[in-house]
Amino acid sequence: MKRSIAGGLGAAAALFAATSAWAAQPAEWEMRFQPAATDIMQQITWFEGYTLAFIIPITLLVLVLLAYCIVRFRASANPVPSRTSHNTVIEVIWTVGPVLILLLLAVPSFQLLTNQYTPPEEAKLTIKATANQWNWDYEYQTEDALSFNSAMLAEEDRAAAGKEDKAVYPRLLAVDNELVVPANTMVRVLVTASDVIHAFAMPAFGLKTDAVPGRINEVWFKVEKEGFYYGQCSELCGKDHAFMPIAIRVVSPEQYETWQAAAKADLPAANKALTAQIEAASKLAAAN
Repeated sequence: MKRSIAGGLGAAAALFAATSAWAAQPAEWEMRFQPAATDIMQQITWFEGYTLAFIIPITLLVLVLLAYCIVRFRASANPVPSRTSHNTVIEVIWTVGPVLILLLLAVPSFQLLTNQYTPPEEAKLTIKATANQWNWDYEYQTEDALSFNSAMLAEEDRAAAGKEDKAVYPRLLAVDNELVVPANTMVRVLVTASDVIHAFAMPAFGLKTDAVPGRINEVWFKVEKEGFYYGQCSELCGKDHAFMPIAIRVVSPEQYETWQAAAKADLPAANKALTAQIEAASKLAAAN
């Protein structure tokens, strides 16, 4: 295992030299989406900008028309109001205009919706995510099944877990056992719940689906960038709803294979080894 870890340092160092791996977590005063880590999220980000190109001019136009009507047709300036009840040109404009705008919004909207529910390829890895009050159970649907619980990391457990850096392991978002997946791999997640309705949401992936007891919802993702990604349950599920984070660590396929083999025997040790390997690669890249 140590030889496998050492062998992955070179590839990991090259990755860290190119981009920061800690790419997706909430930021203070954030007004836009987190950096997109999947093709679907890139499409969502584009569609948001496309939609704003309609919303902003329409909002400004309505504001100008309201201001004009307030000033132009106020009682003091217009003591004798007009009795005009119909204007054919205006009625045609306010009927045809919204129809055209809705069509321009509907076409890319339906395309995006179709893409979200249509994986471009078969999944190479399937994981079952079961929501509990207030943590997650993950089960890798592989030949030798691997399952574990993931709960919010307690502050007093940071040192023992080797997760004292709050820039990487944020308060209220870091967990004791992250979901580990390989980069550039189609992953299917089967989402359900054991008690009440929860939700599996990962903003950087463009994912959000309800976790419903007795029902399985399916989502998928293919992450292009290695790193740490954070989400949360986004359904009101009880008093500790705000303390039910989701942490996904995306690593290279080689690192994933090494981690998975070790995790089946000793999950905490495998997580610590993976963390140490990535942090060493990060320091090496920074030094270079």
